[in-house]
Amino acid sequence: MALILTRQDVMQVLTMKDCIAVVEQAFLESDQGTAVLPLRTAITPEDGISLYMPAFLKNMGALACKVVTVYKDNPKKQNLPVTIGKVLLQNPDSGEVICIMDGGYLTAVRTGAASGVATKYLANDEPKMTVGIFGAGVQAQMQLAAMCAVRDIQKAIVYDISENAINNFIESLKGKLDIEIIAGKTVNEILQASIICTATSSATPLFNGNDVKPGTHINGIGSHTPYARELDTVIVKRSKFIGDSREACFNEAGDIMIPLKAGEITESHFYADLGQIVAGVKTGRETKDEITIFKSNGLAIQDAATAKLVYDKAVEMNIGTKIEL
Repeated sequence: MALILTRQDVMQVLTMKDCIAVVEQAFLESDQGTAVLPLRTAITPEDGISLYMPAFLKNMGALACKVVTVYKDNPKKQNLPVTIGKVLLQNPDSGEVICIMDGGYLTAVRTGAASGVATKYLANDEPKMTVGIFGAGVQAQMQLAAMCAVRDIQKAIVYDISENAINNFIESLKGKLDIEIIAGKTVNEILQASIICTATSSATPLFNGNDVKPGTHINGIGSHTPYARELDTVIVKRSKFIGDSREACFNEAGDIMIPLKAGEITESHFYADLGQIVAGVKTGRETKDEITIFKSNGLAIQDAATAKLVYDKAVEMNIGTKIEL
């Protein structure tokens, strides 16, 4: 029997706080050598791309594969979203598929959770902090939720090229987070925050790195190709640079690949994988004035850990539909 979980089912059982806890454990396993994380495999049919992201976390007993497709013509041709994701969770003792769940909401939460883990270890910890957010989409919402889960956040300032997107952002979070959320009118307003999250689709830097104040922590999650970046060379050079995966950063992240190719930094500028910080192999923030960057590419260990959490909670709460495959 396999358990089928819809998007609504996943939303019912998955909280940011719980997700941060299991994603932190996943990064710990990645450093301890008990995680298996192959590179994602891509297949390119004529009209889109299909990505396969498998992972195994031995200590957590999480064996899963996420399938993500990106078909830009889906909305007009198929009446479907551009991006679709599903996660298959297996029993690691038998290999049997025990659950198939929607991956859209899961992916959004686990991406926010990774930034939450990074912020826990890298950001200054002060009362009544302000978060500045570039971008006003669903992922930006998850970034803010994660920041609120690990720090005492009093205020969020949101900046986006779309005023409607900002209004929707504020409306969507009304009553969910007990903080003040306002629209930012200028880039400089965002840069006054203690924690900055970049969650856009921009292929070019969002701000001048010279304008970032000492002590800032930055979560960069938007750009994920070798030719796109949200962060300029200046802020990368000024910062201690941590990634979810060194391998992923040097193969996928334009934020560090572009200045590396230009000879403006060397590979040694990459300080640590997040797993090394969680495990205490390397120190996170060392001074109050240090600027830190966490570059998120998105790893299958995050999906596997979160899928196992969702499955266990769904079984406990008797949620979902069981079918014989």
